[in-house]
Amino acid sequence: MAKDLTQYRKKHDYLICVDSDGCAMDTMDVKHFRCFGPCMVEEWGLQAWSEPILTRWNDINLYTMTRGINRFKGLALALEEINAQYTAIEDLDTLLAWAAESPELSNDALTRAIEARPESVSLRKALSWSKAVNASITALPDEVKLPFPLAKEALAFAHQRADVAIVSSANLGAVLEEWEMYGLLPHTDIVLAQDAGSKAHCISELLKKGYDPAKVLMCGDAPGDLAAAEKNGVGYYPILVRKEKESWQEFMDEGFQRLLDGTYAGDYQEKKKTGFLKNLGA
Repeated sequence: MAKDLTQYRKKHDYLICVDSDGCAMDTMDVKHFRCFGPCMVEEWGLQAWSEPILTRWNDINLYTMTRGINRFKGLALALEEINAQYTAIEDLDTLLAWAAESPELSNDALTRAIEARPESVSLRKALSWSKAVNASITALPDEVKLPFPLAKEALAFAHQRADVAIVSSANLGAVLEEWEMYGLLPHTDIVLAQDAGSKAHCISELLKKGYDPAKVLMCGDAPGDLAAAEKNGVGYYPILVRKEKESWQEFMDEGFQRLLDGTYAGDYQEKKKTGFLKNLGA
């Protein structure tokens, strides 16, 4: 498996890009329930309003059209609402501006922003929160970090005819650990996580390896995955929330074959997009 894009080489004509959390791995809910939201409540001392704040955090990140949003953009949205509805968030504007304008949204990018703005309380707290989230995710027991049923089988099935790239906004270490633990990693050719840039950027870089966009599919569970696919002119195959097993089954039964025979675009693609948006209440 290639360590990075500089080492990556195209092996097949077809490419499957696949998201990790909430798509191949049944880890998205537990990470938000136990890690992201509670760490925000702890970092900003929001215990007095924790129940409605955590409910809203889960709506933003799991069950609506902002599902799968970058962690710092999700944090900015949540804190902006908290500032308006519950309690003042110190130095909020600095964090909001960074989350809106930074070309890279990661711990490393935030560290650089803090070096430029060492007086910023909100940036330092955001980094503290993000590191606490990562530590909390690492501490989750293995039995709650499982792949969705049929995800491994579907990736193994596709890998016989296509290259497979993980394209995720999650922490690289967590992705590698989880995929290796359950034997999914051997069915992939490269891992592109949070540190590699946005999903749209990663797909764009992969296309430069010589793939025809008509022979590339992005498998995802969030609107950001769809947007990344559309920006690059590649196909999108949705893994539906609460219907993940059925989605992977259909990928093996029909979706992947349609990619191979050139009938994915058009009516089938539009049907998949419509069902995906409806699933998230759009």
